[in-house]
Amino acid sequence: MKVSVIGTTGYGGVELLRILHRHPVFNIHSIHSTKEEVPIWNEYPHLYNILESQIEKINFDRISTESDVVFLATPSGVSSKLVDEFSDKDIKVIDLSGDLRLKKSGEYERWYKKEPANGQLIEEAVYGLSEWNKEQIKHSRLIANPGCYATSALLGLAPVTKARLIDTESIIIDGKSGTSGAGKSLSKGSLFAEVNENFKIYKVNEHQHTPEIEQQLLSWNESIRPITFSTHLLPMTRGIMTTIYVKLRGRYSTEQILDLYNESYLNAPFVRVRPLGSYPSVKEVAGSNYCDIGLHVDERTGRLTIVSVIDNLMKGAAGQAVQNANILFGLEETLGLEMMPLYP
Repeated sequence: MKVSVIGTTGYGGVELLRILHRHPVFNIHSIHSTKEEVPIWNEYPHLYNILESQIEKINFDRISTESDVVFLATPSGVSSKLVDEFSDKDIKVIDLSGDLRLKKSGEYERWYKKEPANGQLIEEAVYGLSEWNKEQIKHSRLIANPGCYATSALLGLAPVTKARLIDTESIIIDGKSGTSGAGKSLSKGSLFAEVNENFKIYKVNEHQHTPEIEQQLLSWNESIRPITFSTHLLPMTRGIMTTIYVKLRGRYSTEQILDLYNESYLNAPFVRVRPLGSYPSVKEVAGSNYCDIGLHVDERTGRLTIVSVIDNLMKGAAGQAVQNANILFGLEETLGLEMMPLYP
């Protein structure tokens, strides 16, 4: 099955190439960028003598004629224009940006500060949270891949939200990410001297994944109220740790909540619910498509603490995109994604 990737010079794009290079069904047919046409190893020397593909200019007719699916690993504000060009063509599209995620009118402009995509395309796009929207993904043509923070938070919150076990006004999400989440664009905040031996909060109550998280939570439980979501930058390259605090509506033990999560994710090969007393760290999922979840009920306060960790470039981006492509084409969802985490 032939695959094209647009946006291969970014971190999400090159992670797609790493996965697809060894995928048993998907073959990299063409890679594209708005930058100069050079071999991909000119941009990423670690691919020398591994992947000799040439970065090409974007040709919509050729891509849609020759490939079965195209991944858009382009920034928000760019993907919307590309999706529009593919809208009348016979090709499936998986967009890794935020351009197709928000359904409510005005939300994209408010949080992303850009012009929104075509309304019909936004309406058509299926939100690709693989573990929970599998049936919709199977029958879709256009997938909006979830954001990294949103993936970690939603996988952590889904079971208790759907089971209506939590006070819907009590959700506090504390997210921490490595620097690769900011992409390759130069900024003062991502300089080594700013990040090294430092730990800082950013986009206080203003992160663009906030409405995305709320939108999906509301689809599971209509009584959900606005969340408190804070984001922090870790002095590391990969990984997200999301610590979530919610007030339970009744008296539950940690064992009972663990039973709920184990049942909820029984058929989810990439979600690993840790046993009682075990809590995940970001290094334990690095380079993999796993989301590891640890749980603890504080019976003194009635609060549940949920710890959810992912690799932001894998389960938070490229890995989930390939997982969605597997589901979309009726393949085993683990295909090409069975790699163990990197450790140490």
